[in-house]
Amino acid sequence: MRKKVLFATLLFAMGSTMVSAQNNTLTAEEKRDGWALLFDGKNFDGWRKCNSSEMAANWSIDEEAMKVSRGAQAGRGQDGDILFGKKKYGNFELSVEWKIEKEGNSGIFYYVVEYPEKPIYYAAPEIQVLDNWNAGDNRLTNHLAGSLYDLIPALPQNAKPAGEWNTIVVRVKDGKATHIQNGVKVVEYTLWTPEWYALVAKSKFKDWPGFKEGPAKEGYIGLQDHGYDCWFRNIKIREL
Repeated sequence: MRKKVLFATLLFAMGSTMVSAQNNTLTAEEKRDGWALLFDGKNFDGWRKCNSSEMAANWSIDEEAMKVSRGAQAGRGQDGDILFGKKKYGNFELSVEWKIEKEGNSGIFYYVVEYPEKPIYYAAPEIQVLDNWNAGDNRLTNHLAGSLYDLIPALPQNAKPAGEWNTIVVRVKDGKATHIQNGVKVVEYTLWTPEWYALVAKSKFKDWPGFKEGPAKEGYIGLQDHGYDCWFRNIKIREL
């Protein structure tokens, strides 16, 4: 009996190792379908701070993930918004796994255009990353996880609690966009339409030139430093 227990324990450990080893890799099928990794789990190759040639200092690699660390005061970033600077994307499908600390807040951006002395979110759509239960920014439905921030709520709301991994898949093709959170489509919209600009006019971005005139037709993929511990892994993209 003892040998059987030891054997089962060994198999479990081997299985756990195999699962862990799958992070930040592509399957043969994904490679055939045109997916590319933006993070290999080992370094920040291709990533840099927005409006800079250097990588932000408050990012590290932890748990096979890119981790942004909170500063001295929660909710205040350390000028650590980053983007993948090797390529701009127009029509694409992006998949990211994320988890966040209790009360945490962050974001994932696409179509990032760098404007001198302007933040990463100046003209780029944001997919909200949030601890829905404890974060101070949880009072509006379009501020909850998976939402198109301050524009369209993610419904049904199916984000997992702080400390657990979530998956978000963002697909944009000829202006038509969807957010799929944890396997469920939660947001759908079309960019550059009268309906889009009506949403902008009712949002916090109504007087922002970057939103009134945009977003751009292509841009960088970006991640936010909002002053909380947040992890991102299995960041992969394919062009459509």
